[in-house]
Amino acid sequence: MKNEILLGDEAVALGAVHAGLSAASSYPGTPATEIMEYLIRVSGQGAHFAASWSVNEKTAYEEALGASFAGKRAMVSFKHVGLNVAADPFMNSAVTGANGGLVVVSADDPGMHSSQNEQDSRFYARFAQVFCFEPGNHQEAYDMTREAFDLSEELGFPVMVRMVTRLAHSRSSVTPREPRPQNGLRTGEGKDWILLPVNARRRFDLLLRKQPEMVRIAEGSRFNALSLNENDRSLGVIASGIGYNYLREWLDRVVPAPSVLKIGTYPLPDALVARLVGHADTILVVEEGAPFIERQLKGQFGIPGKTLRGKLSGDFPPAGELTPDVVRKALGLSPAILREPGPLVLSNRPPQLCVGCPHADTFKALNKARETHPGSHVFSDIGCYSLGALPPYNAIETCVCMGASVSMAKGGSDAGIRPAVAVIGDSTFAHSGITPLLAAAAADTDMTVVILDNSTTAMTGGQPSFGTGAGLLKLIEGLGIRKERIRVIEPLPKHHEKNVAVIEEELDHKGLSVIVAVRECLEESRKKRR
Repeated sequence: MKNEILLGDEAVALGAVHAGLSAASSYPGTPATEIMEYLIRVSGQGAHFAASWSVNEKTAYEEALGASFAGKRAMVSFKHVGLNVAADPFMNSAVTGANGGLVVVSADDPGMHSSQNEQDSRFYARFAQVFCFEPGNHQEAYDMTREAFDLSEELGFPVMVRMVTRLAHSRSSVTPREPRPQNGLRTGEGKDWILLPVNARRRFDLLLRKQPEMVRIAEGSRFNALSLNENDRSLGVIASGIGYNYLREWLDRVVPAPSVLKIGTYPLPDALVARLVGHADTILVVEEGAPFIERQLKGQFGIPGKTLRGKLSGDFPPAGELTPDVVRKALGLSPAILREPGPLVLSNRPPQLCVGCPHADTFKALNKARETHPGSHVFSDIGCYSLGALPPYNAIETCVCMGASVSMAKGGSDAGIRPAVAVIGDSTFAHSGITPLLAAAAADTDMTVVILDNSTTAMTGGQPSFGTGAGLLKLIEGLGIRKERIRVIEPLPKHHEKNVAVIEEELDHKGLSVIVAVRECLEESRKKRR
């Protein structure tokens, strides 16, 4: 088969297709979005598998799990914080096990380019006690994904593939292999999939008994490789994932050459780690994300007689992405010689709402209405409108996680904030804003919820929204909110004064009200015109 130039995300997707994928589900989130975009594109070109966006990550995981229980190969993908949302079925599927191969792709975002935190999905894999692959390059992203499906069916459990931003969003050549056919339908009796305590205890015991086998698989995996310098014991390097790529940039300049253990799977290959630690006097751990490997080596008191270096020792920054230059410094090499910048000076371009964005007009009206309500507090949510925190709007005070705006506004109102306002997008509302609004409706909480309906999931590139248009209004009313307290505005400059008046009325209302700001995303409108 011909080589292809692919994003890391696309390499994962192609690996899944060639592994006999039958069903894939996802919720968009950078840096994982392009996995599903690739699958939808390929499935639309005649490939015979299902690929679709889901309303949230938990739903996506459960859809993939259902396909696995049917004996089919299924994949679910999302960003690292999406795994938080899917944690309930993820943890429990490690107990039920998988029937058809079930692969979980979690894309971490070191450096927080578009995320709230830097959490490391390897901890989740260890927590659930499932096998995890960590690609270091695009070829491995393809190969590991293919192998993950095989291993999932061999072990009978889900398998994780951990990606990171720099690999997900860069391009390189990938050599694909001949695809295998899809599995046939094979539902089985399904007793293992009923997590009543009598079954769960038995299945959990099986998961525990599988752990030594997972270690043996890791020790024999071609993605883990040990190279010992028998003539020198001064330095040993353990490098995982993309950290191994950065290490390779400088290896030929390190004298004497260190012993190197490349890590691409978890649990750690204990025997290989023990050989390296036993051989070298100083151990340097190069890993992207948290000091996951380093903490396991250090344990409670460290390795007697050895020097362990990594993030915990200060040899690498505790936060942010690894870079080749950071690795170079940790290896004791002199700083790279940089070329002097040319005369061209680029202006700083902080993130901002698109010119003409409907959210901008909503924030302008909301800010004007709040002038007569000095005690107000706006709890915002995850989406383009999070940029309302920045000038010139300065319109929000709080943003934490998907759906939290409605919950926090209810809590703030219960604590005495008047008026309490929640701002949430239509896609985020469908994702996780419905349930807290149901609770607020039951209590008729004194708060105002502003739903920004721009008909799409704009922040991640215009994926479909499951809560928009007339259906959204019916849903809101169905949650128990009185019809007269459901107001619709069109955020346009010509409607500014009218929109301000509507918002002021609802801020004055003692009880729950919902304002839906309806206007299509500008970029999506342009796409349609093109």
